Order: sequence, then structure tokens, then C-alpha cells
Amino acid sequence: MSILRVEHLSKAYGGLKVTDDVSFTLKPGERLAIIGPNGAGKTTLVSQIAGALQSDGGRIFMADDNVTSWPGYRRVGHGLVRTFQISKLAPDIPVLDQLALAIHQRDGSIGNMWRHKNSYGAVLDEALAILRDLGLSRAAQRTPSEMAYGDQRLVEVALALALKPRVLLLDEPMAGVPKSEAQLILDALERLPADLAVVIIEHDMELVFRFAHRILVLANGAVLADGAPAEIRGNEVVRAVYLGKGGQA
Repeated sequence: MSILRVEHLSKAYGGLKVTDDVSFTLKPGERLAIIGPNGAGKTTLVSQIAGALQSDGGRIFMADDNVTSWPGYRRVGHGLVRTFQISKLAPDIPVLDQLALAIHQRDGSIGNMWRHKNSYGAVLDEALAILRDLGLSRAAQRTPSEMAYGDQRLVEVALALALKPRVLLLDEPMAGVPKSEAQLILDALERLPADLAVVIIEHDMELVFRFAHRILVLANGAVLADGAPAEIRGNEVVRAVYLGKGGQA
């Protein structure tokens, strides 16, 4: 059974079709990469799925629930969580406190949290466990403004995990990350919970082919190909449009 089902999503601005009749399904635990040239409609598609952008046509389901008309915050509460291409962290709040805030928001205790933070042992334990699982324990008491950019990107993933997603949408987690820090991102993504369904937009083909179970290729807003990494690497049309003869971006 699919955890996410996208049916015939479309979005246009005037005569320009940004997404054009896009359909796919995602099973629990599956890793799907969405790739394509700049302007292919990748971020628009993720914005439609997350509820940040209303579609002109099509439907979105989480399991059996039709969430097409739901606002983004309601989709988050239902387990559909997104990270962004550009960092949106609070620069001067310690990472552990930011994670605790996210957990309080998720469990509805945000209005009762104005006590000493040590009184929320379970919340802090959960936040520390998330950081540990991502290899980010070193950052618990640091603020994002003090951290390398690769670690900041991992904090965004940690905040998303604090919301207990069933589907995680990652919009270019490697964007802006120096090559020297890229391995941290790769290692952390491989440690994501096995039952978590993940959709990732990414231009880094090393990450895509290492991480994805399936790859969806967009071109001019439409699905050009959808298949296993080996199928996509060997697809002559995809190689001509996007990957190049060597199979790399």
C-alpha cells in the first residue's frame, strides 16, 4: 500500500506549464529521488505536495486520505514534512532548544512549556536521540550561527524528524554544502529510519544514485522517466536530456 499517491498534478503560470500531469506513488520506507534540469518543475512539485502551493489540477493522497485541499500545517500534522533548499534556522537559538520547540509543537504542549527546560526530560531525551541518530550530538548546545553549513543542513533534517514524519520531502539537502562536508550529509541520510518514506530533490548525482531506490526524472514539468537507478542511468533519453553521456550531472 502506498503512503503517498500523487495523481495528475499540474500547475501553470499563464501559458507556462511548470508541472504537467505528474503522477507517482511512494511506499513506506521507499527513497525516491526527483531529478531534472533547472526549470524542470521539481521544487514546484514538492511545494504542491507539501501544501505551500495549490495545484491547478490533480490530487494528493496520504494513505487513504485525500489531502489535496488541506493547508500545509495540516499535512505536517498528518506526517507530511518538508525541508527547504535555503536554510530557515533561527541563527541564535541553541539546536537542542530548537528541537525541543519542534517536539512541543508536535505534541501540543507548546502552550504549557514555560517552565525550566530540565522539567521536560522526555522531550530533551527525544531531541538528543534525534541528534545522536544523525551523528550530530556535538551540535546540541551550539547555535546555527556557530556551525558549519553542512551541520546546519543536518539540523534542518533533525527538526523535520522531530515532527515524526511518515513522508519526508528533502529539497536539495546538499545545496551550498562544501565538498569537504558532503560525506556528513550522505552518512546522515543513510541513517534515516528504515520505515520513513523519503522524496529528495537533488542535483548531486553521487547522493542520488547512492540513496535512491527509485528515480523520477522531470523535464519541462512532465515525467520523462520513472525507474530504478540502474534503469535511469541506462536510459538514453534521460542521458541525452540530463545526465550526459557519462551518466553524471
